[in-house]
Amino acid sequence: MTEHKPIIGISLGDFNGVGPEVTLKALSDSKILKMCTPVLYGSVKVLSKYRKLLNLDEWTLHSVKAIDQIVHKKTNVINCWEENLEIQPGKVTPEAGRAAFVALKTATEDLKKGAIDAIVTAPINKHNIQSEEFPYPGHTEYFAHQFSAQETVMLLVSGDLRVGVVTGHIPLSAVPAAVTKEKVISKANALIKSLKADFGISKPRIAVLGLNPHAGEDGLLGSEEKEIIAPAITELRHKGNLVYGPYPSDGFFGALQYKKYDAVLAMYHDQGLIPFKTLAFDDGVNYTAGLSVVRTSPDHGTAYNIAGKNQATEASMRAAVFMACDIVRHRKEEAGLVRQPAHH
Repeated sequence: MTEHKPIIGISLGDFNGVGPEVTLKALSDSKILKMCTPVLYGSVKVLSKYRKLLNLDEWTLHSVKAIDQIVHKKTNVINCWEENLEIQPGKVTPEAGRAAFVALKTATEDLKKGAIDAIVTAPINKHNIQSEEFPYPGHTEYFAHQFSAQETVMLLVSGDLRVGVVTGHIPLSAVPAAVTKEKVISKANALIKSLKADFGISKPRIAVLGLNPHAGEDGLLGSEEKEIIAPAITELRHKGNLVYGPYPSDGFFGALQYKKYDAVLAMYHDQGLIPFKTLAFDDGVNYTAGLSVVRTSPDHGTAYNIAGKNQATEASMRAAVFMACDIVRHRKEEAGLVRQPAHH
């Protein structure tokens, strides 16, 4: 029943992207070590080269070979490979993809063992990481498989703005067939459960968006709202959930209606992520709701166009680390494993 700092693992991602830069910048914030023990999964050689390239050499990294060697008052790095891999900022290379997977796999193994409390994933390239061991569209699907999650929701978070999606990394042409009553209900239930367990919202209010323009215009512009989405909302409400909609996406965000709800459930990727990133790109966090473990990431990609130029902002990565700490603590408080602080 004692309080302790959570151990937060951070996978390096594609080292030719902005992952190393935003990670180093975020971890240079003195607040990080007060809140958690960071453990970077990657390579001291790679990070040292970026520190010199970006003039980020005002603090040291503690290099270890395994999680049981970390020091809680330092920023730790677990070396996941020993080779001298060529760093080419802005370039897509097979070596960077393989290294990204090795770092991710090593961190995931420690997460499964309970050696780290949460994982923050720096951006990967979804193409050069592909292999027999990683046949997934992205991190979300990888973790869902690794931890046998029945249902997950890609949830973008910035303060009180939370946007989840029913369908994730699939072609737009495949979305209508994937939006079923059962799937909408399943995603909504996973979202509601996460809002309660991870964010401490006892009775969350959920806004559900329509699929078609103007939410189908009463069947004139599409029937999915009347035949699929509205019946799903009705069933969810009959079970005592505060779920509303379906709302037209453009008017919903344009009129700032999202401020009235604890979360928004969009039907497909761009419908939810475009307004979210317009409103909160700099400090948004991608959280995988529905997992037995805690996984966050910055809400941006590899950003090859600015990699190695000292132009990337670390705000989203820092927010991802802080959110991982918050959710870990909240879960432990709910389980009675740590003392509740006197003041929040």
